[in-house]
Amino acid sequence: MLTILNQATHSSFGRRGRRSLVTGITILSMSLGMAAAFGTAQNTVVFDGQINEVIEQISAPSTDRIGSAADSYTREVRIRRGDTLSSLLSGMGIQDEQAATFLRSDRNAEALSRQLAPGKTITAQVASAGNLHSLTFPLNGGKDTALIVQRTSEGFAADVQQLQLETKLSLQSATIQHSLFGAADDAGIPDSVATQLADIFGGDIDFHRDIRKGDRFSVIYETASHLGKPVRTQRILAAEFINDGKVFRAFWYQHKDGTGGYYTEEGRNVRKAFLRSPLEFSRITSGFSNARYHPVLRETRAHRGIDYGASTGTRVRTTGDGTVEFAGTQGGYGKVVMVRHSGNRTTVYGHLSEFASGIKNGMRVAQGDVIGFVGATGIATGPHLHYEFRVAGMHRNPLTVALPEAAPISPVQLATFKSHTNNLLSQIASVSSMQLVMLD
Repeated sequence: MLTILNQATHSSFGRRGRRSLVTGITILSMSLGMAAAFGTAQNTVVFDGQINEVIEQISAPSTDRIGSAADSYTREVRIRRGDTLSSLLSGMGIQDEQAATFLRSDRNAEALSRQLAPGKTITAQVASAGNLHSLTFPLNGGKDTALIVQRTSEGFAADVQQLQLETKLSLQSATIQHSLFGAADDAGIPDSVATQLADIFGGDIDFHRDIRKGDRFSVIYETASHLGKPVRTQRILAAEFINDGKVFRAFWYQHKDGTGGYYTEEGRNVRKAFLRSPLEFSRITSGFSNARYHPVLRETRAHRGIDYGASTGTRVRTTGDGTVEFAGTQGGYGKVVMVRHSGNRTTVYGHLSEFASGIKNGMRVAQGDVIGFVGATGIATGPHLHYEFRVAGMHRNPLTVALPEAAPISPVQLATFKSHTNNLLSQIASVSSMQLVMLD
């Protein structure tokens, strides 16, 4: 037997095969050693028969099966920012011009090119020759459907089918080197989870200014899966974010009336009455100042707000619950929305390119609702958002003003809440500890 193995090693295995073979022989040796050790134990039955070696000839595969479904393998690719249909097909080893043409031209299959969102997964069955046999791609729209493309005797066919989904929990952690989304990408965490993190901790952490290299986060989130493969991410159930050494935690809790929110382990509401920023991600181009040189008016004057640089069309969110006091055009603000909040507070969103659908005077808005889009209307040198925070008519610095907290867990529900979160708290702690070990 060892002679046969040695011949195989030198004939066709190659370096990779030899490593596998050595491993196999090592495991075999260990097994024999274990058998010998246990063979001395009492009541052990020792085989004393004869072993015959049989060598069977295996015929080569028929050439007409090469490239068929029987000769295929399954490839799964997670979409990253900047991916195109061509790059995804190449990444899955698909070299099939007929398939590429079909995916670009078929009415149903065109949804693939339109919905290449980062974090989504494409699964394909591909022949060794690079021909596509089938492809599954989850679709947007909240209806749990997928695009199914299959090769038939007459070419390709595309159909939209309902998926039978099951919910699973995912536990992930990451360390930030450059950005939140970069760290999420490196750890295989979907962008939608990173966006939820920014929303959850947006009242405590300014994701424009406060993120540091070495910051860490851990999350437990729900994933909807089909046949064991993730289709879309759902809600974050627990999260920990360590920013500049300070630990922030949040746990999802749903009340009996169906409403829910994120709370600390002590039951305090993570959500502030106001978000720190009306944009999900951008950069500050001009801060709050009593004396700033105005680049258009060419004079020094007070700048009673924060300017956020962003491309035209970027979504603008209201930072707190309230009522639209004014939505229209006003002087240097250009297109502007003013929202009145409780506690005699007002927020202002200026230089918009357009208003969100339905925004009008007197309309009720909730924290995080999109009220408009970044532009350069009014007196502006380029596209940006001018944001103001006023208390009793007096301007306050949006970056430093004390923000009131939302209501905590009621004393009646506190015991139930802590019982619910204890398991999540231990899981988050274990994930976080594992990452610290990896970093060390």
